Amino acid sequence: MVFLFFSLLGYEGLEVVNPEGSTEDAEDEARRGRWKQEERDNYWKMMQKYIGADVQSLVTLPVFISEPNSVLQRMAELMEYSHLLDLADECEDPYMRLVYASSWALSIYFAYRRAWKPFNPVLGETFEMVNHGGVTFIAEQVSHHPPMSAGHAENEHFIYDVTSKLRTKFLGNSIDVYPVGRTRVTLKRDGVVLDLVPPPTKVHNLIFGRTWIDSPGDMVMTNLTTGDKVVLYFQPCGWFGAGRYEVDGYVYDAAEQPKILMTGKWNESMSYQPCDSEGEPLPGTELKEVWRVADAPEDDKYQYTYFTHKLNSFDTAPKKLLPSDSRLRPDRYALEKGDLSKAGSEKSRLEERQRAEKRIREAKDDMFTPKWFDLSDEVTPTPWGDLEVYRYNGKYSELRATLDNSESLGEINPETTEFNPWQYEDSAAE
Repeated sequence: MVFLFFSLLGYEGLEVVNPEGSTEDAEDEARRGRWKQEERDNYWKMMQKYIGADVQSLVTLPVFISEPNSVLQRMAELMEYSHLLDLADECEDPYMRLVYASSWALSIYFAYRRAWKPFNPVLGETFEMVNHGGVTFIAEQVSHHPPMSAGHAENEHFIYDVTSKLRTKFLGNSIDVYPVGRTRVTLKRDGVVLDLVPPPTKVHNLIFGRTWIDSPGDMVMTNLTTGDKVVLYFQPCGWFGAGRYEVDGYVYDAAEQPKILMTGKWNESMSYQPCDSEGEPLPGTELKEVWRVADAPEDDKYQYTYFTHKLNSFDTAPKKLLPSDSRLRPDRYALEKGDLSKAGSEKSRLEERQRAEKRIREAKDDMFTPKWFDLSDEVTPTPWGDLEVYRYNGKYSELRATLDNSESLGEINPETTEFNPWQYEDSAAE
């Protein structure tokens, strides 16, 4: 999914302005924002050599532009409106299935409007979620170079699987992000398989000016079982915000005839209405709302939703948490407590231990092997390049059942429980 583009760089505003910006905008933002002018200038000098390159693994950013969660936690945020997938599974109308499922896919854009940078996962890091609509979710960082994450979620209605890898192109004061990923949803009642391809994303005014994000283009969800599909067009942002947030499209049958029109804004709501073969609303029908964004906290420092706060706490965690879970990261926890100095030092310590683990692997001629996902033989094409697919191996479900039935369940305390995604116990001494 497109969510991982937010892990790349630490842009700070999310206000739509004149796309060209101005010197006054840059100077004003530098005075008011998290970046000091000197920091911006130094960062710009460093970044110029990367123009035209894929920068996601090349740049280390200061912790003060971060939010206290990780990319894997952001992956789990897609489950906030998972009830839409439940409705898709229960629905007998094949076209309404796509209305519900595509609205679910679109719903994540509101949560990701925020402008802080999540922590990049350490290799082997995980994130777990339970206690939300019967959904169990597990994500794991399966590769560090290139950065790749895999996720799996399931309840009585659906199975969700994702392998995510990004391509980026740094253009100076902006960056193009291409979601080289594969997202599949299986609806359990009829075994219908849905494939999702999100639009690319562009981050404008990355260093100078007020940063803003646009995702113009098509989101396509295809029913691989029947050939039906939905195409939602994300309007490009024009001058002074014209068209901002607007989404329009149709559900098509396998013969590519429109059946249902969809319209709305990704930061407010989506509605649908039956249409004729020309795409015009059928007489006697009216727009009906299918999804509306939930209320969010006002003046929240990180622009978190209530669901994001739940994920960042232990409310949605199992009682016996894996020691590799993102919530146990000492840098994340220190930032959450407002200790930027400790957050920065802990982040550096984790990164150095990750480099030490890499040196040990190379010396032993070892390969890193994820615990909960297996690298398959499948390579799937995407609009932006081929992707190696990781498949959920079911071992997490077996372990979770064992842990949940254990009588020795202790309380999780991030101050006393050590974060441990490591492959080698002796890598800390390297």
